[in-house]
Amino acid sequence: MTEALHIVCPHCLRSNRVPPQRIGDRPNCGACKQPLASGDVAELNDTSLTSFTGTSDLPVLVDFWASWCGPCQAMAPEFQTAARTWAGKVAFAKVNTEQAQQSSARLGIRSIPTLILFRNGREVARQSGAMSAAQLGAWLQQQ
Repeated sequence: MTEALHIVCPHCLRSNRVPPQRIGDRPNCGACKQPLASGDVAELNDTSLTSFTGTSDLPVLVDFWASWCGPCQAMAPEFQTAARTWAGKVAFAKVNTEQAQQSSARLGIRSIPTLILFRNGREVARQSGAMSAAQLGAWLQQQ
């Protein structure tokens, strides 16, 4: 018997146990009934960032951005497209650095947009600068 994966809901941030073979079936969250692996991007803050990245068995790609940042705004639809493409393989999240200043300082965010890939709560890769959905996909494949 294969052990269930813990997937954090991008809507309510609750952890769900999902058998690996069911991820392709687009399972719903047990708490809020929203899709778990639909390619939605979770909006995180200082409180939820650590629990979201540390609880998920899927790798988590976090976009650190700010509302005044032109490249961040330009990359937002590309990030959403990549999230849909990688649904069920990588969880995608965004952190507004203006609102999550503690996390941004703790992680040493010095420029935006900055992307950090987490596995089991640990940073495994980092990339600064805006990227297209294709560039995001190529970068994720290298990790």
